[in-house]
Amino acid sequence: MLELGFTAQDLARTRFAFSPLWEVVASVRVLKEPAAHALHLPWISATAERVRALDLSLLDALIPVPARKLPAFLAPTPTTPVPDIADELDALRAVPADEVRAGVDLLGRPRVLDGLHDDPPSGLAKLAEAVAAYWETVLLPHWPRIRALLEGEVLHRSRRLAEGGAQRLFADLDPAVSWTGDTLVVQRKTAGRLRLDGRGLVLVPSVFVWPRVFSKIAPAWQPVLRYPPRGIATLWERGRTPAPDALAAVLGPSRAQLLAELDAPASTSELARRTGITAGGVSQQLTLLREAGLVTSHRTGRFVLYQRTPAADVLLGAGVPGFSSS
Repeated sequence: MLELGFTAQDLARTRFAFSPLWEVVASVRVLKEPAAHALHLPWISATAERVRALDLSLLDALIPVPARKLPAFLAPTPTTPVPDIADELDALRAVPADEVRAGVDLLGRPRVLDGLHDDPPSGLAKLAEAVAAYWETVLLPHWPRIRALLEGEVLHRSRRLAEGGAQRLFADLDPAVSWTGDTLVVQRKTAGRLRLDGRGLVLVPSVFVWPRVFSKIAPAWQPVLRYPPRGIATLWERGRTPAPDALAAVLGPSRAQLLAELDAPASTSELARRTGITAGGVSQQLTLLREAGLVTSHRTGRFVLYQRTPAADVLLGAGVPGFSSS
């Protein structure tokens, strides 16, 4: 197991972010080992034809499967909560040469990585080109859906932190993660202990990290913990969440359907995609639900996410046997 020792300063510097670049790295692992990532089989099937058109030789060598460790430089720690892929590729190109060589050496220096090891700036430029091509071809078509799930997770965790501090934040983060005293315990095959020493921790929800939790504690970067977000089991589902008939009779079918879909925070465009209601119609209905105290809205970057209120949870719970709002 990995034990991360916190101080008050570490808690103050703990933050959330998500990383398109890391999703590239983690999704390559999924493609190379589909049997271990059954939840993502719909995405794998939809992606297979596009992947065959790409040159993945660099990414294939840098992301071996199975592997307990990945080169730390592959996904520099995000410096902003919502980084753009272009910003992360700039950070990748700027990784110091000694960090690149250390990462390549970690993999036993396969011959395909000789150029990256011998001339890191040139090798990183080629790697960034490969990542950009993969991103645009493989992940960008699915990014709005993925991003909505990640943003909803960050909003949920921020709320948990406000409600009960670090203990409530980490209580249900992942079965492999637990909070004990001033220590965060991460269950993994290799043991380790690290005092964060005021650097804090970056919590990165990740779709393609499922079903594992990944940590990065390399000295050159702020420590990172990557974990699967809430609601990931429904990420690739296409069906609607049923709304109780009794609630639909009172609120109207569109508003009841939107409330049922807001099990996790979502944007107007994501709700429109799920329900088939036009984006304008969704916006109009959400405004009415907000005025009635049944949803709240929160801005994250350029997007506004909507979330059910406790009052809406009560209404849904009254109409759905076994419904839980936890």
